Amino acid sequence: MLRNELPPEMTTRILLVDDDPFILEMLKGAMTALGHAFDTAMDGEAAKEKLRQGEFTLVLTDLTMPRCDGMQLLKHIKEEYPGIEVIVITGHAEHYGYTDVIRAGASDFITKPFGMDELEAKVSRVIREQTLIRKLEHLSMCDMLTDLYNRRCFEMKLHEEVPRAHRQGYPVFLALLDVDRFKEYNDQHGHPAGDRVLQDIGRILVQCTRENVDWCFRFGGDEFAIIIPYATATQVGQVADRIRERYSQDSRYASTSLSVGLAQFIRHPGSAWPEDIADLVSRADKALYSGKEQGGNRVIADSSLSCSGELPPGTEP
Repeated sequence: MLRNELPPEMTTRILLVDDDPFILEMLKGAMTALGHAFDTAMDGEAAKEKLRQGEFTLVLTDLTMPRCDGMQLLKHIKEEYPGIEVIVITGHAEHYGYTDVIRAGASDFITKPFGMDELEAKVSRVIREQTLIRKLEHLSMCDMLTDLYNRRCFEMKLHEEVPRAHRQGYPVFLALLDVDRFKEYNDQHGHPAGDRVLQDIGRILVQCTRENVDWCFRFGGDEFAIIIPYATATQVGQVADRIRERYSQDSRYASTSLSVGLAQFIRHPGSAWPEDIADLVSRADKALYSGKEQGGNRVIADSSLSCSGELPPGTEP
């Protein structure tokens, strides 16, 4: 399994929200017994802050609370964190019923007083469903040949990472890679040999990039892509050269080589996000094909990188 494969199992982290200390302690004891990681909040406003600070897969919330009640919190979660499931806990005398909270987006409903068996059953069901959804998402995002992320995932991650990088003030770079003379190699050695080339490139990309930081993709055919945040232009150039050199060391592929195009995201005033993201891809693509037109086996940096800092030897602006 390559590092970039989406894990089929999820790490469950639950946020427990209740203004009754007794109920909160009961929920904490239940989650501890079930082996789930959790955090707590005493009302909806405190829960919103916890959601901003960390990642959760499930929220168990009381309905009647000061400052921000359970229905308001549920609405906030469905709008801001649609991937988080919510189980609402309420008393018999509450104004809202089962149908109300389910229509509002809750996954389930528990009435006080409740038993631990009921709580365990409902939490376990929601987690099983989340795990199944995650596995299906993995299948839709994964390139089955290389175990890298696929083009669909590339589009999604690019539209997530670029605005986040801009908001938080760190640079993000894009590397596009292509196998020089791949068609000739494929025609001469056969498609199974060509597949092995692509699989080995996938392994090299994972080995040469940072775990849980960089994102590696099979862009399509013999093209690959890497989204590289939290780096300098020099570091990005070094990563690209390391990948190219590692590939060239395999004598089996001596008739082929790798070309790499690099670009840094630039936010243009007045442009929409999709326009600037498309511009990033276009500039990296032009740099890539400039390298191929020069004979391949080289890293070409878009002018956005040459303006960002010193480029390492072997990297051409």
